[in-house]
Amino acid sequence: MVNSNATDRVVQELRALAAAAPPGTQLPSVRELTGRHQASPVTVAAAIRELVANGLVETRSGRGTFVAARPAAATAPPADLSWQTVALGPRRFGEEEMQALLALPPSGAIPLSGGYLDPDLQPVDALGTALARAARQPASWQRGPVEGREDLRAWFARETRSGLAATAGGLRPEDMVICPGGQAALSSALRALTEPGDTLLVESPTYLGALAAAHAAGLRVVPVPADRDGVLPGQLAAAFARTGARLFYCQPLHANPTGATLAPARRPAVTAAVREAGAFLIEDDYARDLTIDGEPPRPLAADDPDGHVIHLRSLTKSAAPGLRVAALGARGPAGARLRAARLLDDFFVAGPLQQATVEFVTSPAWPRHRRRLATELRARRDALLAALHRHLPALVPPTPPSGGLHLWAPLPEGADDVAVATAAAAAGVVVFPGRPWHAAEPPRPYLRLTYAAAPPAAMDEAVRRLSTVLT
Repeated sequence: MVNSNATDRVVQELRALAAAAPPGTQLPSVRELTGRHQASPVTVAAAIRELVANGLVETRSGRGTFVAARPAAATAPPADLSWQTVALGPRRFGEEEMQALLALPPSGAIPLSGGYLDPDLQPVDALGTALARAARQPASWQRGPVEGREDLRAWFARETRSGLAATAGGLRPEDMVICPGGQAALSSALRALTEPGDTLLVESPTYLGALAAAHAAGLRVVPVPADRDGVLPGQLAAAFARTGARLFYCQPLHANPTGATLAPARRPAVTAAVREAGAFLIEDDYARDLTIDGEPPRPLAADDPDGHVIHLRSLTKSAAPGLRVAALGARGPAGARLRAARLLDDFFVAGPLQQATVEFVTSPAWPRHRRRLATELRARRDALLAALHRHLPALVPPTPPSGGLHLWAPLPEGADDVAVATAAAAAGVVVFPGRPWHAAEPPRPYLRLTYAAAPPAAMDEAVRRLSTVLT
């Protein structure tokens, strides 16, 4: 184990020696530094690697550690990069918002924003064990099928048939392609199924990353109204008829940001609207493993015999940000298009990561993690709701979500959600404004409050801080 205090002492000594000596000067040996600082050779080696990475020292095989050559003082005039402003043109939609969404919270702030689980909720021990085992197997480093490992594709396919007979509905392993995360999968799907200038229908509000990916693909985005029971089927049918769109993106389960789940009574009408338009529906099933109350309904892909549903399932949200593994599934020529698009984008997903994922999701650790996750998310959601009832009852959502990671909190009419989020950050609580989640004008201001990024004990203080900028 590396001792960080000892590492710091070694780094400080070598940094001072390197600053005072000319390039090429030999520095104390590992043995000398080990004895001088009562540190292990592993600790000393870690300190040397840090200084090598910073360009201060260099190692010479069999000879030791030496002061590195210093870069020559800059004599050339500053580079003129202004020409790039004209060459690049306008900034793409959603870039600033996505950067803000993924930004790490400042020290001391309580995060009620973010798209991933609190580190305390991530199964890092099980993932680390699986990845270490995969990395030790030479075969995992070799090139595999470009569409992904067959056993991993089979697992994702079985998940679309949950509760169905083996021969009924759902997708098959050959329909699936493994992708490096849900965002990459979505971007590939949009490019594979559309041409620049085409229309994409989306729920309103909808996932900010989908809006950004659609604009990056050159698509025209048209919002379709949704409520606590999901997208309105009649409005969806009307939007297809008016725009001639051939693609609809939605999150039928615990939608981000609203938490809404498509009601059972609406599912047939929504799929009928898609079918009658001769269109595709991208089912973003990111929250399949984030259900808190009850059991999730089966995917729309399970009841799609004619290949209208493009199924997207990611493990990143429900496991850890570093588990960048997802799958896209589609039947017929659409599936071939998706597999070709993924090949052009980045060939294939790293073999050790795929093998570690298979080991993890087929082991007892996976259902154990899902059970613990439901319990922990319920405690956090309920703690946030209780804090809102105490300090800001007007922000309590009319229908709390039964899963997912977020609450969609209504602000008073006329409030500026962006200004509220900015003031909240200054008060020590990070929230996200509702405006960027809309493809058109929002009907009223909202905040997206994430309950997965902070422990239950922090929720009351977080909402108290938020209340200071709203009352």
